[in-house]
Order: sequence, then structure tokens, then C-alpha cells
Amino acid sequence: MKHRVVVIDGMGGGIGVQLIGRLRALEDGDREIIALGTNSTATERMLKAGAHRGATGENALKISVATGDFIMGPIGIVIANSLMGEISPGMAEAVLSAPGERILLPLQNEHFLLAGPEALPLAKQADRAVELYRERLRAKENGGPSQ
Repeated sequence: MKHRVVVIDGMGGGIGVQLIGRLRALEDGDREIIALGTNSTATERMLKAGAHRGATGENALKISVATGDFIMGPIGIVIANSLMGEISPGMAEAVLSAPGERILLPLQNEHFLLAGPEALPLAKQADRAVELYRERLRAKENGGPSQ
């Protein structure tokens, strides 16, 4: 079943690079990976990590995020003005309004704290995100509920 995974990141793109590397390593499924960067550095790094296509900036994100069956990235992509101001209110709204399932890494930020998820190293969070993606993909393929 062909599906599209949209990976969103900003700043240096390191989170997106880790997610894309893990997605590319999976041998199951037929997926297209779209890298959406808030800046050209993030997009370029995600493309080098193996994304099939990429786009940069607010309008590209606002339009392209709606095409994903799955949306992955740090939790800041749904919080206006996060990622040091790289996520505009319109970008956060577009991610929240998109029809795809969101799988977000619960990374702490200097202007908000998460009271719940265990603080794990980024690599372990990326592993868990890809594990959740595989679980949700299997559920969709087996006709289970999408959420």
C-alpha cells in the first residue's frame, strides 16, 4: 500500500534526519518520504538523509502537509512560535488541521515543559516514533481504526 510520510523539522534538521534515516531503513511497506523544512538547511539535510522530495518555508509546509498519510516531527511543529520562532501560527495550524496521523517527538523546549512523557535521548525518541508509525500503518492496512 503506497503511502506518504511527511517529516517536518527546522533549525539544523537533525530530528528530521534521524527520522528519515530510520524510515529509509525499514524494509516493509511502500512509502514516499517528503521533507518539509522551515529553512533550507533543514530541508537540504533531510534530503541528503534520503527523503524522496523536499520543500522549504511556510507556504510549502502549509500546502504540502495536507498530502501526508503520516506527519512526523518534534512536538514544536504544532506549537506556534516554537523552534526558536521558526514555526509560525499558520504552520502550527496547518499541521494540526492536516488529515494525516501525527507522530510527534516529545522534546522539551525552553518555553514549555511536558509533564508526562519520560525524558529520553533523541535517538530513543526517534526509534519510538518509527515504532508507532509501523503500528499505525499495520492497523490501517488491516482495516482498523485510523486513530
